Amino acid sequence: MQDEYRTVARPGVHETEINRSRFLCSLAPAATEQEAQEFIAAVRKEHADATHNCWAYVIGADASVQKASDDGEPGGTAGVPMLQMLLRRDMRYVVAVVTRYFGGVKLGAGGLIRAYGGAVGEALDALGTVTRRRFRLATVTVDHQRAGKIQNDLRATGREVRDVRYGEQVTIEIGLPDADVDAFRAWLADATAGTAGFELGGEAYGDA
Repeated sequence: MQDEYRTVARPGVHETEINRSRFLCSLAPAATEQEAQEFIAAVRKEHADATHNCWAYVIGADASVQKASDDGEPGGTAGVPMLQMLLRRDMRYVVAVVTRYFGGVKLGAGGLIRAYGGAVGEALDALGTVTRRRFRLATVTVDHQRAGKIQNDLRATGREVRDVRYGEQVTIEIGLPDADVDAFRAWLADATAGTAGFELGGEAYGDA
């Protein structure tokens, strides 16, 4: 698994104009290929009167799924440069649709490649990106007496508290970078006089 990846901070649209053609780049995070396809379908429906709705997406922290479409533009002049821009920026779990309203001036192959790739790059700059880092999920169980202080200490040291459940004991789910597991285990034993339970779970990604 990748240690970290970047994705778009929020869905949004950024517009540029090149030689009287309007280029609207719609970007969104997409957890699955199905989500990416649904986003593309929604943009195509919204801009059904556009000349082209070209798209590209990258799914998977290791970029295992990469797809692109020129949607009627000359082969390799739209979808591929869009995909290359996403990959160049290390973007993952993201979908981009560039909608073109033709303005009457032909751009040529080189112009199209620059326009479509550039539209994605400008949209990423405008909307912003976030880095997500790989964490080990871990479960801490403590008695009610110590739970409040432990939660405060966790948050004060920037630990990601993912969930808290109250039963006979208090169960706190956290995310830990792999490198921190041993040091955290030692800190927890010290902070609770060895009374806390600690169990490592699977892996997930969270905001870095």
